[in-house]
This record gives sequence, C-alpha cells and structure tokens, in this order.
Amino acid sequence: QVQLVESGGGLVQPGGSLSVSCAASGFTFSRYRMSWYRQAPGKERDMVATITYAGDRTTYANSVKGRFTISRDNAKNMVYLQMKDLKPEDTAVYYCNAQRVYGLGPPDLWGQGTQVTVSS
Repeated sequence: QVQLVESGGGLVQPGGSLSVSCAASGFTFSRYRMSWYRQAPGKERDMVATITYAGDRTTYANSVKGRFTISRDNAKNMVYLQMKDLKPEDTAVYYCNAQRVYGLGPPDLWGQGTQVTVSS
C-alpha cells in the first residue's frame, strides 16, 4: 500500500523540543524528495523543510532555520523532523510530503498529518 504515515506530534511547552517522524511504504523512497509542511488553523499549508532524495541537501523556511532539522534514512524509508526552541506560532498540523524525482511511481504523496501544539 502506497502511504506516508506521520507520528510523534503532541503538546509541548514554549522553548521545548519535539520530533516527528514519517514512515513511507509502497514506493521507492530513495527516488523521492521529502518535505515537511505545516498548516495552522485558517492559514495556508506552508513548506517547513525539504531534503533531497540522496539526503545531501536541505532547505528550510526562514521561520524555522536554526531550530528545525530534517533528516532521512533511506534504508528504513523514514524521514524525520527534529524541532527545538518551539514557539506558539509553530502550532500546526505537520504533513509529510513525497515528490518523485526520477523513475516510476506516484508523482506526489501526502500523509494524514500530525498535530503539534506549543502552549504553556
């Protein structure tokens, strides 16, 4: 079954840390660029971080640079987002996204999302 499944969201206090994970299955993970997006209530879904299919380059939204780290494990078909120094404005549903870079397979995939709430 082709799917992305996020996990690890939850409630954290401002200044705290949290990690979310995304498990991929049903497609050739190593051929896909992976990204994390987030969507707060009433706002558009925005890109947070992206990692190349080889894992050799990363890109971050300005709002999270220096605080968030994206990584992947192609052997385990996993992508991770480590978040530190969290702020209330980081509160959102975080989505995992896969975009095919080469070869065959679905061109674009989304997970169901995981809620991250930053509040005291």
